[in-house]
Amino acid sequence: MSSEVANTAKLEKQPAGLYLCFFAEMWERFSYYAMRGILVLYLIKVLEFSESHASRFYGAVTSLIYLSPLIGGYIADRFWGQRRAIICGGILIALGQFSIAAHPSLMFLYMGITLIVLGNGLFKPNISTLVGELYEKNDPRRDAGFTIFYMGINLGAFICNFVAGTLAEKVGFHWGFAAAGVGMVLGLAVFVWGKNKFLQGQGKKPKKLSKEEKLAHPNNPLTLEEKQRIAVIFIMAFFSIFFWSAFEQAGASLTIFAEKFTDRHIFGWEMPTSWFQSVNPMFIILFAPLFSKLWIKLAKKGLEPSTPAKFTWAFMSLAFGFLILVAASYVIQTTGVKVGIFWLTFAYMFHTMGELCLSPVGLSLVTKLAPLRFASLLMGTWFLANAAANFTAGFYSGYFGHISNVQFFGWLVVMPLIGGGILMLLRKKIIQWMNGIQ
Repeated sequence: MSSEVANTAKLEKQPAGLYLCFFAEMWERFSYYAMRGILVLYLIKVLEFSESHASRFYGAVTSLIYLSPLIGGYIADRFWGQRRAIICGGILIALGQFSIAAHPSLMFLYMGITLIVLGNGLFKPNISTLVGELYEKNDPRRDAGFTIFYMGINLGAFICNFVAGTLAEKVGFHWGFAAAGVGMVLGLAVFVWGKNKFLQGQGKKPKKLSKEEKLAHPNNPLTLEEKQRIAVIFIMAFFSIFFWSAFEQAGASLTIFAEKFTDRHIFGWEMPTSWFQSVNPMFIILFAPLFSKLWIKLAKKGLEPSTPAKFTWAFMSLAFGFLILVAASYVIQTTGVKVGIFWLTFAYMFHTMGELCLSPVGLSLVTKLAPLRFASLLMGTWFLANAAANFTAGFYSGYFGHISNVQFFGWLVVMPLIGGGILMLLRKKIIQWMNGIQ
């Protein structure tokens, strides 16, 4: 009995390095989501962009942010290692946020965005890969660990809008971007302080082999199993585009919906629009521990759903969230009155449950299936799907206000359902190509 208890405790206890990555990523995400939450409002209210132009600019920026990890992953795998890439990335991100804060002009905006994109490319894939290196391939704690890590991401995203969003809307937008820069500096400080103490050798500069070692250990070509597992990463990344293209409306069309069509008054006080960006991370913080425990309990009983099944649940939940907004839009259309904050809040709740079935599970999937020598590169490749999705999200969001809101959100119900349906048809082949890795 005592042996069984010890095994259970070992199963549930997470490596110490996870919590270092948790806090470093929390502050980096504070920085990113602070910028994301106020960017469209800044473009419209300060730089006088049209809503359509601001939405598409937002889509292009977030697309580039998710495209850059491909380069950052390659640099870490071949030259720097994850630790150095994370530190250099954090420095660039902080400089980018402070650049936007320095002056309200297009030149400083473009300079800041460029630095943030480059910095994110170095930081984002490598902090996630570092988490994966803390576990063995079939460690049942891995999905739960990534869910905890994901809670850190969203803790930063939750806090940032009350700080940076309030400063931006109530004091001045430059204060909001400056707060985002300070957040990144804090994340960088946490990582530098704890990297040697908690990471136990992970993430250091890749060892260069001598000529004799290269001859003794040739860089063997990928095996059939490795090729199939890499194919699964690409397949699941493709299907995640369906999810994120709809989900990422949060920073553009849903922000405009909150600004123009939602009654934000509470007892005579008007809630800042940017605070809605904290609703999703609030639900993540509430639900992530439950999902983390759920995956572990189901794994113990041999009942944990496959990754394709978790993704399908994500699509269904996302579609239901947008169905709520279809109903809200119909109410607005028929009554001509703004809707209460609960419509958007409940939509975000279902979006969050979908996100927890897809995003941390997807990050975990890459670290399980990727050959070690390509770990950060394939993590960067995974984020290519987010790049494509964010570009699509920004482009589609540009139609908000040009077609009826019922029609706009209606298509966002249909798209995830199509993606989830096709994925269900392919699930057996996908599970087969995973070659025993769950």
